[in-house]
Amino acid sequence: MHRRSTVIWMTGMSGSGKSTISNLLKKKLEIDGYSVSIIDGDSVRDNDNEKLGFGFDDVRINNTRIAHMCNNERVKYDIVIVPVISPYDIIRKEVRSVLQPNFHLIYLKTDILSLKARDPKGLYAAADRGEINDLIGYSDVNRYDEPHSAELVVSTESSVSLQKSYIYILNYINKII
Repeated sequence: MHRRSTVIWMTGMSGSGKSTISNLLKKKLEIDGYSVSIIDGDSVRDNDNEKLGFGFDDVRINNTRIAHMCNNERVKYDIVIVPVISPYDIIRKEVRSVLQPNFHLIYLKTDILSLKARDPKGLYAAADRGEINDLIGYSDVNRYDEPHSAELVVSTESSVSLQKSYIYILNYINKII
């Protein structure tokens, strides 16, 4: 019987470092001999024919799709890493129930000032100019529920380098695989 591979579900607000850290992890874990797949929430959303928004129902649809993609990837890979905002606690619990066992929620915790300073997609600046009114965790429209059941909480604030955060997460993954 094939063992179920490990799913690393990395949540955090836009700009918290999810994709950057995921790519660093993939590179290092592959060097160490593991097969690794990344299912990036942005890529899934961008490649979907049905253009989903960022409200609760659309996030649920997107996160459920990603969870099912993870189950398909588990057959082929040792580790599946999912960098996705995944802002709602109830939806993260649903995803956990689909992907257990070997599901690990990692929360990249970042303060708003660090996110605005980093702002790789220009979303916070656009929200401040009034061009975006539904930025998750920043607007009044779409909240971000801070995870209370994460296996690991990692600060990616400006005072902590992404390299340090990456090493911290890598050490955690090496303990669980």
